[in-house]
Amino acid sequence: MQQELYFYRFLEPVSKDLAHIAKQLENSIFTSPRVVLTHSRIFIEHILQKVIEIENLSQIRKGMLMEQVNLLDENGYLTDEIRDALHYVRMQGNQAAHDPRKFRYSEALLCWEAIYTIVKWFVEVYGSYDIEVPEYHDPSPRKQQTFDIQELVFKLDALEEKLAAAITNPQEEVEVVATLEKEMTEELPGDTTIRTISYKGQYLDIPYFLRDAFLLPQRFPKSETFLIRLGAEQHGRIMSELPNNIEGLARHVKRFSEKNEEQFFEELKLFIEEERIRRKIVLDRPGELFFFFKTDYIVVTEELSAIPLTDEYFTSIPNLLRQMHEDQIEKVGQIPMELLILAKYDRVGVGTVEKLFQQLKEMQTRK
Repeated sequence: MQQELYFYRFLEPVSKDLAHIAKQLENSIFTSPRVVLTHSRIFIEHILQKVIEIENLSQIRKGMLMEQVNLLDENGYLTDEIRDALHYVRMQGNQAAHDPRKFRYSEALLCWEAIYTIVKWFVEVYGSYDIEVPEYHDPSPRKQQTFDIQELVFKLDALEEKLAAAITNPQEEVEVVATLEKEMTEELPGDTTIRTISYKGQYLDIPYFLRDAFLLPQRFPKSETFLIRLGAEQHGRIMSELPNNIEGLARHVKRFSEKNEEQFFEELKLFIEEERIRRKIVLDRPGELFFFFKTDYIVVTEELSAIPLTDEYFTSIPNLLRQMHEDQIEKVGQIPMELLILAKYDRVGVGTVEKLFQQLKEMQTRK
């Protein structure tokens, strides 16, 4: 994927981690002013931590931005303009962190302009003479939001933690920068890892787009009954209900064991892989409607959608057709996107649903 251009790319030779955070803030000005104000405060705190380290001054504990500003000011490292800009971003960030009111785009833009003043000073004083800082200009509204606000906050928190670790442990900085470079060029909205689920030393990263995914039991053939029983006890219906460590999950239901936990963990891996593939298909073909069967799919055209669900068009699945009719599902366009949902019907298994899928696929090919 081609790297997206952004205003603070000139900051990369000085600090790729700071440049990456600035990129996320820039993309959020017209989607969440509160996020911009809150995390701008943390952004300048990291800049000052770098300055304090470079100048070999006494370290200030994390979260004490005012003390950092005062330390640099008292030692003569700040002009009045820079000091005022730092205090402005600090106060706006504090307000956004505590005040529930709606923040305006204009407030985010004023903060963004103050950040430019601070970054320009940082680069010119502590960066390379080869770096040319461009003239300030306001960002343009994005045609569409790239990251959901909740995901963006999680992403910024994770980046800021990595940056703090790199500052306190310089040997980790190379690894942190390499990770950020990869994320800047490859990560798509929704891909941010929000939690990790483990089982006996094995780990699964859960992306943001699956944070509350419904764990349809039919998607887990070896664990279908296990998940149905867990669901009845309000465990394992959606991804967010799963514990971070699934060892002992079987204790919530009778007559299930460690073997069932192991099978479920392996099938959960496959589920996540399939969902990533499906998501890529949807992103590559925006505006399309799909039927999914595992990782295979059909594009639902208007013509296909209008076909009636009758024996005239579909053979060898009369029991499924009858039960769909009882639920007022009369045409192909009314079938759920996730075809395996249909396996919920009485005496309808995955094999029957696959027959329906193959017949739909043949119809699409013929047309």
